[in-house]
Amino acid sequence: MAANTELRMDQLPSDPLLHVLSFLSYRDLIHCSYVSRRLSELSKHNPLWKSLCSKHWLLTDVERVQSGMSWYCLFRQQYRDLGRYIQYYPGLKRSWEQLKDFLQLRCPRMIASLKEGATEVELNDIEAQIGCRLPDDYRCSYRIHNGQKLVIPGLMGSMSLSNHYRSEVLLDVETAAGGFQQRKGMRGCLPLTFCFHTGLSQYMALEPAEGRRMYESFYPCPDQTAQDPSAIDMFITGSRFLEWFTAYVHNVVSGEYPIIRDQIFRYVHDKGCVATTRDISVSVSTSFLPELSSVRPPHFFFTYRIRIEMSSSASPEAACQLDSRYWKITTSDGNVEEVQGPGVVGEFPVMTPGKVHEYASCTTFSTPSEYMEGHYTFHRLANKEEVFHVAIPRFHMVCPPFREPLVRTQKVSASYPPRLDDNGGDDAEFCDGDGDDDFGELRGINMAALEGAWCPRHI
Repeated sequence: MAANTELRMDQLPSDPLLHVLSFLSYRDLIHCSYVSRRLSELSKHNPLWKSLCSKHWLLTDVERVQSGMSWYCLFRQQYRDLGRYIQYYPGLKRSWEQLKDFLQLRCPRMIASLKEGATEVELNDIEAQIGCRLPDDYRCSYRIHNGQKLVIPGLMGSMSLSNHYRSEVLLDVETAAGGFQQRKGMRGCLPLTFCFHTGLSQYMALEPAEGRRMYESFYPCPDQTAQDPSAIDMFITGSRFLEWFTAYVHNVVSGEYPIIRDQIFRYVHDKGCVATTRDISVSVSTSFLPELSSVRPPHFFFTYRIRIEMSSSASPEAACQLDSRYWKITTSDGNVEEVQGPGVVGEFPVMTPGKVHEYASCTTFSTPSEYMEGHYTFHRLANKEEVFHVAIPRFHMVCPPFREPLVRTQKVSASYPPRLDDNGGDDAEFCDGDGDDDFGELRGINMAALEGAWCPRHI
């Protein structure tokens, strides 16, 4: 019978050990280095840390060569600087890089507005200034880029309707701290964005106070029916900073949000929302405008952008002109209204092969969701007696989830019907409201920074 022999670690071949080590996390790999001298040597094997540097810090071979360090030392250096953010850094860094690559091609002027990342010391000083802890995903993003300069257009999206214009700047952390709220109704809220034209801001709750959840982002919406000015409703835009920012970037780089005159417009397009009749296709994208909406009284403002396109393969005899529109509007409470009128926003577009006509319009409702559908009436240019309908696909308009404050001084049960103008005002380019909102005013903004800022004419 053969004698039992004990196989020591230093007698095992390196290749199978390195293969096993390649499945370990950076923490487990470090722990293994304390087991024995052999594992300590193998755990520093460069290819192991190359994959970890790529996974956690998105570092490339070029960056490693430029650093002059091994992958192991490079990982340690990054960890010393950004280790507290390791669970957030890859997703946020990737989103920033994707966004910058996209902007370089489509909106190059925005690239120059991005600020260099803040330091740990600067972020710690901000926490001391406002007396609240900043969430790690927020801090991580601001280590990469400290928001944007106070210029227009804003990084976080624009909207333009007749005499109403909105463009949200991603605030740097110093300006955001200047607008930190401690008043009743907004206690512990830090502004994330700001629009110079409307005063609109998105906020992040740094405390679970007054009905808000920790770190969720929202648009404040004052209760216009309450006597207490601290009764503020909230349109929720994200559960925490990481979700809020990465979801926005995805919509930008995937083409979900259209680029119009070097600006990101936050229209949402359902890819199935397209209808084709003969040679003409109609597609619709929509957007909710929180600055012109309220929960109390119920007043929800939407804009929609319609694209009408005639196929380039259509025959010249297919040329036609739009005469009128018809809408069937259904609210979430089951009410149905029909609206019809001449043209679209005062125009009667002529469609020829390959031509595209786009226009934006808006409407308001007393319910938070509804849908519209209908048709256009056209006639052939070659034969005015030939009249036909072109279907407009059903499209839904849904406001973000909203939350009411914990305490209200007055209960209101009034219900307001949808308001449309006399001649089918769903096609009026602007319904009402000047968009002013003193909740967006930020202490510490230097308005002189606006001098020379580029502001487009309304699109």
